[in-house]
Amino acid sequence: MPMTMAEAIIASHTSDRTAPGLICRVRVDFAFANDITGPPAVEEFRKMGGIRVFDPQRCAILPDHFTPNKDIASAEQAKRAREFAREQGMLYWEVGRVGVEHAFLPEQGLVLPGEIVVGGDSHTCTYGAIGALGTGMGQTDVAGIWALGETWLRVPETIKVVLHGSPSRWIGGKDIIIHLIGRIGVEGARYRSIEFHGDAVAEISQDDRFTMSNMAIEAGGKCGIFVPDGTTLSYAEARHKRDFTPVYPDADARYERVVEIDVSDVEPTVALPHLPGNSAGARECSSMEIDQVFIGSCTNGRASDMEKAASILKGRRVHDRVRLMIIPASYEVYNEALVRGWIRIFTDAGASVCTPTCGPCMGGHLGILAKGERAVSTSNRNFVGRMGHPGSEIVLAGPLVAAASAVAGRVTDPRDLDA
Repeated sequence: MPMTMAEAIIASHTSDRTAPGLICRVRVDFAFANDITGPPAVEEFRKMGGIRVFDPQRCAILPDHFTPNKDIASAEQAKRAREFAREQGMLYWEVGRVGVEHAFLPEQGLVLPGEIVVGGDSHTCTYGAIGALGTGMGQTDVAGIWALGETWLRVPETIKVVLHGSPSRWIGGKDIIIHLIGRIGVEGARYRSIEFHGDAVAEISQDDRFTMSNMAIEAGGKCGIFVPDGTTLSYAEARHKRDFTPVYPDADARYERVVEIDVSDVEPTVALPHLPGNSAGARECSSMEIDQVFIGSCTNGRASDMEKAASILKGRRVHDRVRLMIIPASYEVYNEALVRGWIRIFTDAGASVCTPTCGPCMGGHLGILAKGERAVSTSNRNFVGRMGHPGSEIVLAGPLVAAASAVAGRVTDPRDLDA
């Protein structure tokens, strides 16, 4: 029977019959948690009688959420995770050598095309950008995978998203994915795989593909997958830590529905409070004054995001009323920003630049919002209280809109910055 990407990947990891709706027992190629989800997973691992993880080189804990430790509680969390990782000999990187998990792991060549990757974080769907089936699970599931190297998955139905046309230089993956979520809604892909196709994909960078797959969960998706092409395979082949076998959908695969988007028509787009699907054109929101801008996170903290922000901020100053936090998602990105002079551009503009961390994204630290404040953020969620006080607001945007808004002091389409 013809298979979609998700079906084909699951079929390659199970001896069970596969079809949408069936539950299969699957082998897992890589399983990880972070400093928040890791300690509970360790506790569950102990409770279930776990002795050793199934493969120390395929199991990891990354301290990226409340690190560098913001208080005693977060220090204790990181300590428990660190001690377990050292005991098991599994992968662990200290502050100064780690990055935001969903940017760092692909850079390290630890998540690869054709694989099944499970993480104790909902944005594990990011790895669909590299042609893997990445999905988030709870701590008990992660613990079970650490012990057994396998788990169960319900084979998802698949929505085929066909991207036509050519995006303008003002449009990135964030604009396209917010546009899509606005079209189908935050439950439009509930437990579905979103599979991206179309001639426009060739013009979407690997960084922007990570952004788009990352936010599949914001439409309720189980995963968001790009079919591996030359862009993806070049990225993986330059970094891979183990052999991999790409998986492809069948040409006559059956999809639950098809959504078509002409990216030539997509404008700089934002998501207004309090849902990622509350999409609007940035120009429509130019009366919205802001207090803070955050550029970073697992969604938009990569090198091309830093470059876009620098292109807007060069020779300009952050508005007197606005705080701008810029956090590269990894040290690979941070060091490129140093070499390319982007960090000097950021600090000359009046931005704060911090070590790689999730930080403000989930209201952790380094940018908490007070009551009544509004932020433009390149992160992935704008739920009530996500970045601080429940009386604050978050507008989601890509790095071009975010940087332009920091300069103007209000939500701003970058094309209108000097208008």
